[in-house]
Parts: sequence; C-alpha cells; structure tokens
Amino acid sequence: MTSRPPAIYVDVDDTLIRTFGTKRIPIPATVALVKALRQKGAMLYCWSRGGAAYAREVADQLGIAACFEPFSRNRSFFSTTRGSETGAPWNSIRRSARR
Repeated sequence: MTSRPPAIYVDVDDTLIRTFGTKRIPIPATVALVKALRQKGAMLYCWSRGGAAYAREVADQLGIAACFEPFSRNRSFFSTTRGSETGAPWNSIRRSARR
C-alpha cells in the first residue's frame, strides 16, 4: 500500500518570520525545514491571520512560495499550527525531515 505524503500546515508569524515594527526577520531554521520537508515530498500549506496574500508575500520574500500548496487566512481550514493533520508536535516533524 502506498502511503500519502504528510500534510503540514505552517503559520507565517512567529514560525516563518518574527516582526518588529515594520521589519520582518526570517527564522532561518524554519525556512530550511520547509525546504527539507518539501524535498521529502510533504504537502505544505501556508496560512496567516493576515490573509492569504500576506502569507504568499512572506513566502515569496523568503524564496519558499513554491514549497507550498494553497495559501489561506482561514485558520479553521487547518487542524493545527506547527503540526500536521494529526496534530503531531513540531519536534516530530523536524525529526522526520532529518530522515
């Protein structure tokens, strides 16, 4: 039986970037993790309360927009932030990216 790739939902603020005033500061470890997970075949979804356009803009600025499927502002569409469909903790996802 073929297993489906994991679906992972990534929030923008305080996951991909930190914001101080008008300055956006990337979180390099998370950006690298997004790239590694995508390379391993994970389905990645990016969202933000700031809206889908904001989520896409940040991902574009970080050079990782192509790693994501849709962009959304509707948090209820996703089951959890910093986790997967099944609610796996962020550390578990990091471990799976290293395999």
